Amino acid sequence: MTSTGVRVAVVGHVEWVRFARVEHVPVAGEVVHASDPFEEPAGGGAVAAVQLARLAGEALFITALGDDEHGHRSVARLGELGVDVRAVFTQEPSRSAVTLVDQVGERTITTFGPRLDPRGEDAGEDWEALEGVDALYFTAGDVAGLRRARASARVLVASPRARGALGQGVPLDALVLSSKDEVELGEAGDALDEARLVVWTEGAHGGRYRDTAGASGRWAAVPAPGEVVDSYGCGDSFVAGLTYGLGAGLDVPDALALAARCGAVCLTGHGPYERQLTAEGL
Repeated sequence: MTSTGVRVAVVGHVEWVRFARVEHVPVAGEVVHASDPFEEPAGGGAVAAVQLARLAGEALFITALGDDEHGHRSVARLGELGVDVRAVFTQEPSRSAVTLVDQVGERTITTFGPRLDPRGEDAGEDWEALEGVDALYFTAGDVAGLRRARASARVLVASPRARGALGQGVPLDALVLSSKDEVELGEAGDALDEARLVVWTEGAHGGRYRDTAGASGRWAAVPAPGEVVDSYGCGDSFVAGLTYGLGAGLDVPDALALAARCGAVCLTGHGPYERQLTAEGL
C-alpha cells in the first residue's frame, strides 16, 4: 500500500473471532446449522486499524494480547493487512468471540474472557512511536494511555468503550457513540463535555453531531455499493474513516461523509476485511 502522508494510529483491543452464517439467530433451546465459518483477529481496535491502514497506507496499533496462539496469530494476520502491531503479551489468554451473521446481514456477538487493554503505564518504545501522528483512535486502555495518546496525536478520537479512561479531564477532539447502544450511552459520561465534537451514529438513518462551537447537524447514510452481506465492522470502519478525515484536515461534514462511505463499503463483504474503502477509492 502507498502512504498518503497522513500518519494514523489506534490504541485498542483485539478479539480472535470465529464467524459463521446462520438463517437466523437461535432462540432459547433451538439448534441451528452454521455455514461458511472463518476466523480473523477483529474487535473495535483491530478493525479500525485495518481500515485506517487501507486509507493511509499504513497504521500503527498499540494493543495487549495473550501470549498464546490467538495472540501471535493476530499479530501475523494484522501485519498481512498492513497494520504495524505493537503488542504487550500477557499471561492472560487472548479474548475470543463467536459472531453469527443472519440472512439480512445482522451480526450477533458472544465474547469469551475479559478484554485485554493496553496500559499507558507500560509505555515504552512502542508508545513512543505514536509521537507526532496526525490522528489517533482510542478504543481501549487506561487513563495513562489516553494521556499519552493526547500528548502524541494532533487529532484524538475516542469511543465510550474506553470506559474508565474517559471523563478524567483528558480533552478529546471527537467522541463517537451509537445512539442505540445502551452500554456506550452509559459509558460516555463526562466525556460528552470533554469532547470538542460528539457524534451519535444511527445506522441506516445516518446520524447527528454537535460541537463546542455551537455547530450541529446530521449526515445521511450512504447506500451500500452492492449487496448487503455482513454488518460486522461497519461501525468501526465508520469511526476509522472519521479519524482519517479529521487527521487529513477535512471539515466535519466532509469527514462524516467519508466515514459513512467506509461503513457502507464494509457492509458488502464477508467479515470486516473483505470489503473496506481504500485510498484508491477516495
